[in-house]
Amino acid sequence: MRIVITGGAGFIGSHLTDRLLQDGHQVVVIDNFVTGSRSNLQQHSGNPNLFIVEHNITKPIFLAEKIDRIFHLASPASPIDYQKLPIQTLKVGALGTHNLLGMAKAHKARILLASTSEVYGDPEMHPQKETYWGNVNPVGPRGCYDESKRFAEALMVAYRDYHQVDVRIIRIFNTYGPRMRLNDGRVVPAFISQALKGEPITIFGNGSQTRSFCFVSDLVDGMIKVMACEYKDPINLGNPSEISIRQFAEEILKLSGSKNSLIERPLPKDDPRRRRPDISLACSLFPWEPKIGLAEGLKKTIDWARGVIA
Repeated sequence: MRIVITGGAGFIGSHLTDRLLQDGHQVVVIDNFVTGSRSNLQQHSGNPNLFIVEHNITKPIFLAEKIDRIFHLASPASPIDYQKLPIQTLKVGALGTHNLLGMAKAHKARILLASTSEVYGDPEMHPQKETYWGNVNPVGPRGCYDESKRFAEALMVAYRDYHQVDVRIIRIFNTYGPRMRLNDGRVVPAFISQALKGEPITIFGNGSQTRSFCFVSDLVDGMIKVMACEYKDPINLGNPSEISIRQFAEEILKLSGSKNSLIERPLPKDDPRRRRPDISLACSLFPWEPKIGLAEGLKKTIDWARGVIA
C-alpha cells in the first residue's frame, strides 16, 4: 500500500516508518522537522519506497497519487515542546487533522489518529478505560496539548459519522525507546540522560505518582493491528504494568550502573497522579499485548543513549 505518516521523522513516527517499509509498503513521510529529525530516517537513505515531504500540515496539501492509509502522528508531544509552541500545537490538532481528514475523504483512505492518554487528564478512574471522559483542565499548562487531541478525536468522529470517512483512533500511553530526544523533558530521556552524565536524577514531588511504560516496538505493533481492524472508536494502547516514578528512577540508576542520587523538585501543576491503561478492549479486538519488559526495554534505550551522549 501507499501510506502517509505525518510526523514520520519523529520518535514514534520513524519506528512506524521502519516497520511499514520492512513490510513492503511505500511510505510518504510528511514532517516540518520542528520536533522531528531527518537523522531518524537516515537508515533508509536511497530507499525508493520512502518519500519525504517537508510540509506543515496546518496548511493544505495535495497528493496526486492514490493514498491507501494515513497515520496522523504530527504534533509536539512533550511538555517542553507544547508549552513553547502552544498555538502550533492547537493548530496541528485542529487544522492539521481537518486537512488530513480531507485527504482521507478525497482518496477514500483509512486514517488513524494518534491521540493520547492525556485526554484523561489527572484521572479519577484507575486504570483508565476508553469509556472514561477524563478530568482535564482546559486552561492549565497542559491544556493546549490535551484539548488539541480531544478536539482532534471529536473531528475524526464527526467526519466518520457525517462523511463516512474510515477512521481509527488510538490513545497512546507513555512510550519509550531509542530516538527519543534526550532533551525533550519527558521522564525517560530526562532520567537516562541525567544518569549517563553523572548528574542527580530529578523527580517531581516525592515520586509516588505512577506511570506505565510501553516499549516503542510494542506500540508500533499495536498501531498496525488497530489500523487493520474494523473498530472505529478510541482504543487504548500502552503497557498496563504500573510503576512509581521513584521506583522507575531507581531502576534506571541500577541498569545504567550510575551511583547518582535522587533530588526532589515541586510537582508541576496538573501533573497526573496515576496513569495506567486498561487494554482489555485492544486484547479483545485482536491478539495484542506488550512483549518487551521494562528492564529489557530500558537496557535497549540506555545502550542507544550511550552512543548519542558519547
